[in-house]
Amino acid sequence: MADFSTTYMGVSLKNPLIVAASSISNYVDKVKRAEEIGAGALVIRSLFEEQIQHDDMTMQEFMERAANISPEIQSGFYPPVESGGPREHLMWVEKTRRAVNIPIFASLNAVSPGAWTSYAKQLEETGVAGLEINYYVVAADPDVPGSELEKKLFDIVESVASEVSIPVSVKLSPYYTSTPNVVKEIEQRGAKAVVLFNRFLQPDIDVDEEALVNNMSYSTPAEMKVPLRWVALLYGRTRMDLALNTGVHSGKDVAKALLAGASAVQVASTLLENGLPYISTMLMQLQSWMDEKGYDKLGDFRGKVSQKNVPDAFGFERAQYMKLLMSQQ
Repeated sequence: MADFSTTYMGVSLKNPLIVAASSISNYVDKVKRAEEIGAGALVIRSLFEEQIQHDDMTMQEFMERAANISPEIQSGFYPPVESGGPREHLMWVEKTRRAVNIPIFASLNAVSPGAWTSYAKQLEETGVAGLEINYYVVAADPDVPGSELEKKLFDIVESVASEVSIPVSVKLSPYYTSTPNVVKEIEQRGAKAVVLFNRFLQPDIDVDEEALVNNMSYSTPAEMKVPLRWVALLYGRTRMDLALNTGVHSGKDVAKALLAGASAVQVASTLLENGLPYISTMLMQLQSWMDEKGYDKLGDFRGKVSQKNVPDAFGFERAQYMKLLMSQQ
């Protein structure tokens, strides 16, 4: 039996397969089932500040309407009713963490500077093993340069990492001009891992209704190529752990990620499509591949096909492009 053990942000995992932030974490029974089947760790669905703000506004509007149903009513509620804010999410994180033995990582997406640190400290108090900064921003304002958005990210990472004692990872998007530079900067500000990449859900248009449509779509194995390239390029250039996210659908995909240099992979789409028992299928596929290649542990081949270790280092940058151009002449 191969040794699948690894470490991620200094946290020991029995294997590199992490259940990514998704609807799976909405149910404690599903999280427990994921642990039973063999998941190495799990990321709880993000605490979204915008959702908390929306819930606060909805409750406030409801209370104002209810309090004015009759002119004889001085106050619609006594004692005063307040929104739960992040308390419900924090209680859920702690409940989930207590229910299992595998490491549980929290995830946070905030919009205001003070909220990042405030919520981060509250999530730390739930006893999670680490915190994932889910930095989601669409650069749609033409008056805001990319450097300003990057500085905002760096400031957030620094403020959060300095306020909590648990390790912090950053889930990046693939849309930076210089991903290696961004990775270097977040490492200098205290991050212990980087997750490549955040998969933004893209809106669509219904031509019949002439309306915006937002549908959940699962990733495909083809989408793994972008994060795979960047894991291979970054391996050996950063002390942070690299987690590959997006497009991991089989045990051989896990092997690809590890060959490129990943410490762990995050999976969700394939589990939502195939069910949680597919975790064991992926681990058996990885086991079979390692047996075939004669590997006893992950360290035997991690980073073997990274840019740092392959003879054709140029291949991860522009060699394929040049080959394509030459073939068309």
